[in-house]
Amino acid sequence: MEAMNHQRLTVLLGPSAVGKGTVVARLMELHPQIFLSISATTRDPRPGEVDGQHYHFLSRERFLQLVNEGAFLEWAEVHGMNYYGTLKAPIEEALAKGRPALLEIDLAGARQVRKQVPDAQFIFLAPPSWEELESRLRGRGSETEEQMARRLETARVEIDAANEFDHIVVNDEVDHTAAKLACLMGLA
Repeated sequence: MEAMNHQRLTVLLGPSAVGKGTVVARLMELHPQIFLSISATTRDPRPGEVDGQHYHFLSRERFLQLVNEGAFLEWAEVHGMNYYGTLKAPIEEALAKGRPALLEIDLAGARQVRKQVPDAQFIFLAPPSWEELESRLRGRGSETEEQMARRLETARVEIDAANEFDHIVVNDEVDHTAAKLACLMGLA
C-alpha cells in the first residue's frame, strides 16, 4: 500500500451502542466526499440489503481466495460462522482520487489495519459515561440479557484499549461529534 496517502485514511472504532452508525451517517450528510468503506462478508444478504451498497457479498471460496491474495486490510471469522473484511482496492481507489476514506471496524480489525497502515489516523468513539452506554444498549431493546452482557464485556475490552488510538472523541451530541470527526479528518 505504498502509494496510499495514509493521512487521508481514518479508522473509527467504538463500543456497541456508542452511536457510531448515527454519527457516521451525519458525517456523510455533511461531507459526502468521504469514501465510507463497505465490508465484504460471506453471510447471506438480509432482506433489502444490496450487494456493493450494504456489503460486498462473497462466497466463502472467493473470500478465502482474496485472503490468500492479500486483498484485505483486515478480516476475521465471526462466531465461527461467517467471514468479514475490508478490501484494500476500493480504499486505494478513493484515496488515489483524493477522497478521504473512513473505516468503521472493530478492535481486532483496527489492530490489523495498524500493522498494514501504521500512519493511518485511528479514532476511538467513546460514550459520555459507562452508565450512558449501558442505558443506550438497554434502550435498544433488541438484545437478550445474555447478549447484552456479552456486548458490555466487549465494550469494556474496547474502552480499555482506547489509549491505542490517536484520538478519543466523546459522543455527547451527534452534530458536535460529527463536527469533531470532520475536523480531525481535515474537512472542517
